[in-house]
Amino acid sequence: MDPTKLQDLRSRFADREVFKDGEDPVLVEAGRQVQSPDGKRSKPYSGMPTLLGLPAAPDATGLDVALVGVPMDLGVTNRPGARFGPRAVRTIERIGPYHGTFRTVPQALVRAADVGDVPFRSRYSLERSIEDIEAYYTDLAARGVRPLSVGGDHSITYPILKALGRESPVGLVHIDAHCDTMGTFDGCKFHHGGPFRLAVLDGVLDPERTIQIGIRGSSNMFWEFSHASGMTVIYMDDFLRMGVDAVAQQARSVIGDGPFYISIDGDGFEPAYAPGTGTPEAGGLEAREGLSLLRALHGMNVIGADVVEVAPQYDPTTNTSQLAAQLLFEEFALLAANPRR
Repeated sequence: MDPTKLQDLRSRFADREVFKDGEDPVLVEAGRQVQSPDGKRSKPYSGMPTLLGLPAAPDATGLDVALVGVPMDLGVTNRPGARFGPRAVRTIERIGPYHGTFRTVPQALVRAADVGDVPFRSRYSLERSIEDIEAYYTDLAARGVRPLSVGGDHSITYPILKALGRESPVGLVHIDAHCDTMGTFDGCKFHHGGPFRLAVLDGVLDPERTIQIGIRGSSNMFWEFSHASGMTVIYMDDFLRMGVDAVAQQARSVIGDGPFYISIDGDGFEPAYAPGTGTPEAGGLEAREGLSLLRALHGMNVIGADVVEVAPQYDPTTNTSQLAAQLLFEEFALLAANPRR
């Protein structure tokens, strides 16, 4: 190594503290923003775990973004366990707080906190649980608070959309192995295979501003409603042919400038990355592809988001929960980049 260069590096960096280690003003400011009040950085292994390590709050008063757990999986068709998703994602440490692509600390841009879980009247009634979710998110919407949620099975997104699209239907970016536009199944319409059909028929979701990405698997004969209603469906074969950039561009074109919601099902990803989910389907998105897709939505008018179908007991590695937490952080960064509602 050149001795002059070594001496220069020593003079510039040898005695700098970690939170002041650098000359890029963006990075220095980010270091300041992630410091805890005592001038250090919070320990990831101590204290009460919260979603993304954000502060805990008793309710959404004064918040721009509320992180919410929705521990309900009464709508699954196969493997249960997504009710444990919120708790599992809360235990994942060191996701963020700095976003390297956007060069921001999202929690410094908005008032955000983990407000706990949706309170349910009954652990046995799917219909009443759907009502409870809608009531909870209707209250958030009335306060002007944008929700960022962890499920729970995918049936939870239907009542969330009912709350957010009550006055005008919203758009949707949906990553999943399944379109989830199935009709009544075993005498019940409130299952995790049909939330977006119900949302369209209720007039709270605009199908022509909806794009569904990563679709594949043994249930493909059930998705005629997606096509009939005008949704844009990107099957995995199409995704592989088009590539991430082209799919992202199509998503931006479909959604346009209007308000939209993001919903991510764990089974949208290859089971090698996310085996802890209710209905895994081989051949899904790689983790980096999903992250790139989300980052390509930067600057758009996102009004809420979720990550669902995380069933941690099927994944002893915790990889599924790790991916879910990272996806949640990406969604949080998008919400923070668009502070208006």
